[in-house]
Amino acid sequence: MSRKAMVRPGGRSARVQQAVHTAVRELEAKAGRPALTIPLVAARAGVTPSTIYRRWGDLQELLSDVAVEHLRPDAPPEDHGQLLKDLRSWAEQFLEEMASPTGRAYIRDALLGDPDGDNAGQCSAYAAEQVGIMLARAADRGEDAPDVETLIDRVVAPMMYRILFRPGDLTDAYAHRLVQEAVEGFGVTR
Repeated sequence: MSRKAMVRPGGRSARVQQAVHTAVRELEAKAGRPALTIPLVAARAGVTPSTIYRRWGDLQELLSDVAVEHLRPDAPPEDHGQLLKDLRSWAEQFLEEMASPTGRAYIRDALLGDPDGDNAGQCSAYAAEQVGIMLARAADRGEDAPDVETLIDRVVAPMMYRILFRPGDLTDAYAHRLVQEAVEGFGVTR
C-alpha cells in the first residue's frame, strides 16, 4: 500500500499537503527544478523534513504527487450542444495542455515518482471522468455514442503516446481526426 493511500483527506493532513505543494511550485518557479531539496521545501512549507519523508518518501514521489494534483481538471468540459463538438474542443485543450513543456514535465513527474502506478491511474481517471461527463450530456440529448473506454483507447491513448514518444505534428487537426475516427459508426455527425 502506498503512503498516499493512508493519508487522511482533511484537517491537518490537507493543510500540510497544500503547504508543501505550494512550496514546491513556488521554489521551482523561483530557483528551478535542480535546486529543489526536501529540506528547502520543508522550510518553505513550515514543516519538518521528516514530515515530507514520512508522507512522500523522497523528492521524486513528492514531485509526482504535485504533478497529479496539477493535472487534475479545474472544471468540467465545455458544453457545445453536440458530442462531436464537445469532444473536439476537449481534445484540443487536452492536447495543448499535455503537449506543452510544462504538461510534459508534469506527466514525467507523475509517472517517475509512482512505483505502484497509483498516480498514472489517477491521471487516467481524470480523463475518463471528463469523457464520462461529455457522454452523459450526449445521452441526455439522445445522441448515440461510444463508451468511455472506446474514447480513452481511440483519443486519449494515441495522444498520450505521441506526447511522450513522437511529439511532432500535435495539432488540432490531429485531435479532430482521432475524435472523428472514434465516433464514426455511432451516428455522430460532423
